[in-house]
This record gives sequence, structure tokens and C-alpha cells, in this order.
Amino acid sequence: MDDLDRAARALLRLPPSLGPVRLVAVDGHAGSGKSTLAGRLAGALGGAPVLRIDDLASHEEPFAWTGRLRAQVLEPLGRGESAAYHPYDWVRRRFGPPRALPPAPVVLVEGVGAGRRELRPHLAWLLWMERDAEASWARGRHRDGPEQAEFWDGWVVAEERHFAEDPSRPFADTLVREREKGYDWRPGPAVTTGQDQIITHRDGVMAARPVP
Repeated sequence: MDDLDRAARALLRLPPSLGPVRLVAVDGHAGSGKSTLAGRLAGALGGAPVLRIDDLASHEEPFAWTGRLRAQVLEPLGRGESAAYHPYDWVRRRFGPPRALPPAPVVLVEGVGAGRRELRPHLAWLLWMERDAEASWARGRHRDGPEQAEFWDGWVVAEERHFAEDPSRPFADTLVREREKGYDWRPGPAVTTGQDQIITHRDGVMAARPVP
């Protein structure tokens, strides 16, 4: 069993946070590796649904997507119903046809701002990708190529403003850092030692233990 399998088992031991769903956020700077982690964790969870914040954001509203998230995703999942959101097409610059999001045992939501204050009350756990802003942005710019340089210039300004007003890292339950193979899982600022904690971090691996 590797670290992702242990993390998946730990998340499944959490109590539901939104109707029958354990909503788990993966936040961090753009280019920090959130999508890769979410995809690998979804696989370890047996194909857990992943909601990407990029599907709710838009060119005009890179961070003003909370209303869409609430109406299209949170409210139906909270009722135990399948959600249906309209993913944004970044090429055509418009929202597309609905895409289903079932109320699975764990639903992952990944993207910059996934741990924002309006979403945190609905989260079972908040993961933060522990890569600093400059390194993350450089990685993202390299990935997207020079044709996206203007977009990145505007994005950096918007992201800095967002995290200055609504930081996520101070509320993270787990800090995740990429290794050459796998990940390190460390307690986040929101975790305090106590008998009611069911997620523990031993030797860089997140694991669950029975609730006393």
C-alpha cells in the first residue's frame, strides 16, 4: 500500500461533510501540482469524481464562481442528489452543456481557491500543495508555453489579490509536498493534536485511526 492508498483510506474514514458526501479540497498556487494530485488521489479512491475549479471560473470572473458552485454543486449534493454544473470552455469563452457530478462517498474539488472561506464549512478535509508561489507560477508558465504569457501575467495579479483577501493555507488540514516518488503528507496549520482527530500523519503519510 503506497501513500496515496493510505491517504484515500484516511479520507474515507472521515464523517460526511455535505449530505452523504465527504467533500475534499485540493488547493494551492496555480502550477503547484493540484490537478495531478487530485487525479492520482481519485484513482486511489476507486474513481472518485473530481470537480475542477477551472470549469466554474471564466476569463471575466476567475474567482467569482462561488454562486455557481453553490447553486450547481453544493445544494444538490447536500440533498444527496447528483449535481449538474456547466463547465466553462476557455477557448470558446462560454459555458457548455451540463456535466453530472454524483454524490459519491468522496468528491474532490481542486483548483486555486478551493479552500476559500465560503466553501470551508462544507469540507471534510482541506489539502494544500506545498509549493511556493514563484516556483508554481514558473512551472505553470513553462507548461502552457509563451502563447499564454499574457494570460499568466493577469492571472498572477488576480491570484495574489485573492489569497491576500481569502487565504487557504492557514486553514489546511494537510500540507502535501511532491517527492521524487509519491508525496509527503504533513499536518497543516488547522490540525491540532487531540483525541477526536481521526487523521494522523506518521512518517510523511496521512492515515486514519478509529475515533475514540
